[in-house]
Amino acid sequence: MTYSVQIKVMPLKELLDPQGKAVMGGLQNLGLNSVNDVRIGKNINLQIEADSPHHAKQIAEEASKKLLANPVMEYFEIAVN
Repeated sequence: MTYSVQIKVMPLKELLDPQGKAVMGGLQNLGLNSVNDVRIGKNINLQIEADSPHHAKQIAEEASKKLLANPVMEYFEIAVN
């Protein structure tokens, strides 16, 4: 069966997000001062052929650990549909 898997990769909360800070500055320049923080990450969608949702999640987790996310700087979350 084919499963649709979404992987959200975000910078670790403890680390500075320079891209997010740049967007934050731009929003403030536009007068949108009610925005308190901006964090920018990646959204990755995979179509995975697997025996079960659990197996699809395992494959996505392996892909995330080995290629899609840098564990020193990022964390990831996986959702299987």
